[in-house]
Amino acid sequence: MELIPYFHVLVGILIFIVGFIFHWVGQLISVLNWDYATRIGLQEKRMLPEFKVYEHAIAVADVSIGWIYGIVAIGLILDLPWAFKLAWIPGVILVYHSLSYWFWIGNQNKLGHNTNTERFRIIWFFSNFITGILAIAIAW
Repeated sequence: MELIPYFHVLVGILIFIVGFIFHWVGQLISVLNWDYATRIGLQEKRMLPEFKVYEHAIAVADVSIGWIYGIVAIGLILDLPWAFKLAWIPGVILVYHSLSYWFWIGNQNKLGHNTNTERFRIIWFFSNFITGILAIAIAW
């Protein structure tokens, strides 16, 4: 029983937007056509070549696992019991994404290679972190 009515729908929508659309679809575009992804703002224009190697590897990893975001999101929205059991997967991955992004961009900034604004860094961190924590909470 949920303390907040339709909490599973809210979490499903967040996972769909943050996890499936922003991560999976965005990274799929990056894997298929990096130049196009850069042109439309999915990848940073000022990225150093040695950072691009890492970012491309992360894009491939995100695409290989991120499809589960969409499945879990739809399952939660439809209130299917198995989705609650699987919600911990996108939850943990999104918390990981938030923390790794926070420190990855912070370390780039310390090196003097600012590719994102501090405002974007904060928004992206919190959108991933909050969505991840809510997904873990609903799986609990």
